[in-house]
Amino acid sequence: MADESSSSAFPWPDGRLYGRRQAKPLRPRPQRLVTDLLPTLAVTPDHVGALIAAWEGRVWLEVGFGGGEHLAWQAARHPDTLMLGAEPFLNGVGKLLGLIEDQGLTNIRILHGDVRPLMAALPDQSVDRLFVLHPDPWPKKKHHKRRMISPAFLDQAARILPPGGHLRVSSDIPDYVRWTLMHIQRHNRREMTFRWTARRRRDWTVRPEDWPQTRYEAKALREGRSPAYLDFIRQPDGHPARG
Repeated sequence: MADESSSSAFPWPDGRLYGRRQAKPLRPRPQRLVTDLLPTLAVTPDHVGALIAAWEGRVWLEVGFGGGEHLAWQAARHPDTLMLGAEPFLNGVGKLLGLIEDQGLTNIRILHGDVRPLMAALPDQSVDRLFVLHPDPWPKKKHHKRRMISPAFLDQAARILPPGGHLRVSSDIPDYVRWTLMHIQRHNRREMTFRWTARRRRDWTVRPEDWPQTRYEAKALREGRSPAYLDFIRQPDGHPARG
């Protein structure tokens, strides 16, 4: 793994932050796309800096894009924005590649694998929006160290987001929502880095119009769970922690 960031006050935890790398074997079309299309869209930690430097426009990053519905939706509506997506689950990568081919999308680049080396390699203030949508909740307490939202993640998010940049997190697991808010609060004790935009209950219980539904959200709703939609804005450096 690449340097997991000398700029972070908290090192990334060792071990995997995700579950399976693959489920059932890919069908012929996804397999063709993984073989032929993925190499043309692949991004690596070694080359992401040059990619961003050459891109004339905004850059957004989705951590764990699942089946790619959100990433493809945003890419179609923001063709001048470079959409970076990281996903270790090969079947999800295959689904996104199908959406890219069907819709003729040209502004998506994919890391099939662990996002941590990619985030560590991103230049400072290079990502305007960062998405973590329905991450693996790792419900057992002994596995909480594998949760994506962590001090190390927030350190990296604070580094790569410019003032005014957005961090969006969604989950249908109440404990994970509390976990996210707790870690944001703890991070802000050092410096007011992330401001939660919600002012009333519906601001986090009603999905915004520019936040499309994913398969994980649809599954949660079918099973009677209500997702939370958390939107945080990166504050300018130098904001003192709340007394």
